[in-house]
Amino acid sequence: MNRNSIRRVTTCCLTAAVVLSGSSFVSNAAVNAGAGSLISAAQDEVQVAKGTSSTAGVSETIAKSLGKGANNPAQVTENKKAVVKSEYDDIAIAQVDNYVNVRSSAGEDGEVLGKLYNDSACTVLGVDGDWYKIHSGDVEGYIKAEFLVLGDAELAKSVGRRVADVKTESLNVRSDASTDAELLGQVPEGEELSIVEEKDGWVKVSIEEGEGWVSSEFVDCSTHYVVAESKEAEEARLKKEEEERQAAEEAARRAAASRSSSGSSSSSSSSSSSGSSSSGGGSAAPSRSYAPPSGGNGQAVANYACQFVGNPYVYGGTSLTNGADCSGFVMSVYAAFGVGLPHSSSALAGVGYGVDPGAMQPGDIVCYSGHVGIYVGNNTIVHASTEATGIKYTSPANYRAIVAVRRIF
Repeated sequence: MNRNSIRRVTTCCLTAAVVLSGSSFVSNAAVNAGAGSLISAAQDEVQVAKGTSSTAGVSETIAKSLGKGANNPAQVTENKKAVVKSEYDDIAIAQVDNYVNVRSSAGEDGEVLGKLYNDSACTVLGVDGDWYKIHSGDVEGYIKAEFLVLGDAELAKSVGRRVADVKTESLNVRSDASTDAELLGQVPEGEELSIVEEKDGWVKVSIEEGEGWVSSEFVDCSTHYVVAESKEAEEARLKKEEEERQAAEEAARRAAASRSSSGSSSSSSSSSSSGSSSSGGGSAAPSRSYAPPSGGNGQAVANYACQFVGNPYVYGGTSLTNGADCSGFVMSVYAAFGVGLPHSSSALAGVGYGVDPGAMQPGDIVCYSGHVGIYVGNNTIVHASTEATGIKYTSPANYRAIVAVRRIF
């Protein structure tokens, strides 16, 4: 695989990145060896193009540098004919306790340019002694070879995430790999679905209704990896997270003051009207009413969202009362708090900033393959699930594999 065989992921305008478990690391760009193909620091993951490189891979160069076949041209020629390059040949995976520094030169005295965290991926460009020259995300530099595993397809597959990007307006997901099979659900264009299996022109994917099959004709399949974070990107992320934390604390203080003030008014109003009573015979049951959004923190978002449990699911809908789909529900809940979000579960995986699933708080957006919900606490989410169930609670929150957790407040 050469530099340009790894390209930018187009996952429907993701704007931030995924936080790795327990490390507070955010991957900010793509594994990419080509300087002209750098991804902005807003990108979470990377896409490895299918197929093989059109030029000799770095694996062969490394083998020569390490003395394997360097003095036997005939053997090298013979091997060239026999070896079929894999997309994983030049991909290396970090195997470290936490992270390894990416340095400006092949030595411990090189400037630290960024960090490659455990199980993150890079493209190996060459070898310098016992150091590899690598490219990952928007970082290019050197890592000591002992911290990387190069060309291990099984390891790369285990840490990567195979995905299918929907490229048709409305994708039918069926119960079996046949156009005659029962329709399991539909997914809009631009969504990114986790791949379970691939065979004979069909791809098995995970959606809210379960696992089903789609024609490979209507999706683009690729592998996503978490990648390196540059020193500058790390500093910007930490600054943003601190600003978000301070903003959330201020919003919570304002919300508490507002509740205290409104509580006093309500008590006074109740006291003045306690002597009144309704007249006439029985009246019809009142229609369902909803409290307006109050406060400006995650708990306020969760409280507001929970009011709509029982309302219908409508594919493509955005109405909290008359029907919404999963992303439409999240978008409309946050819109009530003045926050504009995209109407796409894949795009929602890039808003705000990422947190570890083990550190979820009420109001966090929980993203799954082709689905999204809002965490409300007690290991529970509220979400517009399916047409059969409508807006509902689900527990545990990891009832399906969690792709990302994003925090706005």
